[in-house]
Amino acid sequence: MWKRSAVAALGLVAIVSVTGCSEVNEAVNQVDNASSKAQVCSEAVGLVNLNPNIDPEQVRAGAEEKANRLRELGNQVADQSVQDSLSQLADGYLELEQQKVVTPESFNDWLRSNLQTLDQLRQACL
Repeated sequence: MWKRSAVAALGLVAIVSVTGCSEVNEAVNQVDNASSKAQVCSEAVGLVNLNPNIDPEQVRAGAEEKANRLRELGNQVADQSVQDSLSQLADGYLELEQQKVVTPESFNDWLRSNLQTLDQLRQACL
């Protein structure tokens, strides 16, 4: 009888341990995801240079590289709204890169649109 009680107690301890481990693992994953989101957001905001005083051709020259990096960052984060904003920013950079001629007016339109998307990213990163 004592052996059966001991075996049952050990079984109960094992079940509680496994349940506790999964809860701990879930908490660790949530912290990792939050850390990943913060890192991705920080890098993305630093990468996106939407200064109206910058030379449009300078922005255009590095647009493809920035678009690729923004997509990579989007793949590193689980948050869908952050992914969507990063994808939109990447699309915006590719759009600028593909323009044959960048006029001050077209650059201002591009800048305005991407500032709105950057604001969406900032909100998603909160």
